[in-house]
Amino acid sequence: MTVQIVALAIFAAVFVIAEIRRTHIGIAMFAAAAAMGLLAGVPLDDIVGGYPIDILILLVGVTFFFGIAKSNGTIERLVDRALVFVRGRTGALPVAFFVLTGLISAMGSPLGGLVMAPIGMSVAHRRGIDPMLMALAIGTGLSAGGFAPTSLFGIVTWGTADSAGIALDPLVLFAVAIGVNLLLLGAAYLMFAVRGERRPLPSDGDETKTGAPARIAPLRTIHVITAFAVLGLLAVVVVLAVRDSRPDVGVLAFGFGAVLALIDPESGRTALKEIDWSTVLLVGGIITYVGVLQKIGAVDLLGDLASGPSAPIFAALVICAVSGLVSAFASTTGILAALVPLAIPLVQHGDLPGWALICALAVCSSIVDISPFSTVGAALVATTVDPEARPRMTALLTRYGLTMVVLGPVVLVGGLVLPAMAL
Repeated sequence: MTVQIVALAIFAAVFVIAEIRRTHIGIAMFAAAAAMGLLAGVPLDDIVGGYPIDILILLVGVTFFFGIAKSNGTIERLVDRALVFVRGRTGALPVAFFVLTGLISAMGSPLGGLVMAPIGMSVAHRRGIDPMLMALAIGTGLSAGGFAPTSLFGIVTWGTADSAGIALDPLVLFAVAIGVNLLLLGAAYLMFAVRGERRPLPSDGDETKTGAPARIAPLRTIHVITAFAVLGLLAVVVVLAVRDSRPDVGVLAFGFGAVLALIDPESGRTALKEIDWSTVLLVGGIITYVGVLQKIGAVDLLGDLASGPSAPIFAALVICAVSGLVSAFASTTGILAALVPLAIPLVQHGDLPGWALICALAVCSSIVDISPFSTVGAALVATTVDPEARPRMTALLTRYGLTMVVLGPVVLVGGLVLPAMAL
């Protein structure tokens, strides 16, 4: 019992110390996993064997493939064309940015959607849109797209759940994320309605930085090929999932990426820099430590939370609230990698539906990212055009983030986990 408690305490301590010291959590966690495992009598081969190679293949393959689409300019040109369709519809602009941010976030890295922040906040300023509405549109779009089967939040969540023996359809996770974030976008429209129409500015003739380009760069052959490759990857993933065949997104991404790299070697070389090695190390280190916790029986201790008739739901609320609170200040990907395996006892001992609990936990971890203490929220505040509006943005985003810490678990556990238990 003492060893298990010490191992859990060290697990939490590494998170805190690494965050305070600004040290890479994944590297520190892997070292701690090796030390704790050896002290607990776990063979080194078993410790290293817990390193999640399958998830790492997913992360590397997907970020490389979409790195090519970014480096050869395909994503930028597609965004330019999409924004032209809503050029004269002020009220539709936040929805457009929700969709565009979601699509970009679905292409490997959720934080990639932040490229829309400076464009969206500039558009909001020009069109008289409350910057909070635009910020929430971008933030919810990023959260929704991040849970696509081709993006990091989705990969880490369903990949970790699958490794832990919890059946979770990646398309179901994606659908839940989209649904919740659409509800939040609708609430944002009610709270921060569009104020007015277009504001004429001296630079009004040059729309390139405002989200509605006056001159659209033409699509070259490589852009068309890349666009078809992206559609092909998404189509294969969806078809295989619908046919109950588990799609290996990492292998598929490597295949499509290899073809594009052979066609355009320069983009392939540039895309190597887009591989998110930081996240690869982060997820690998955390999951390796969680593997040690499982081997020494520390994870089983959490099953005591689900011992009573009402305890499972309470425990589900607690773990979802913890995920949201910590994620508001730390890495969402890291929290997902850490807490998804720790939710296993709630599923095994509490008769909770695994897919519903993991979906609730994952979305709760993401919807708080718009807090100004996180990368997403900070970027949205920083790109607000009017400097005088930034204090208001900081205050409102802080309230929003803290509200999601409380409201998210209540809504998702009550609206997803409880109904799933009744089925």
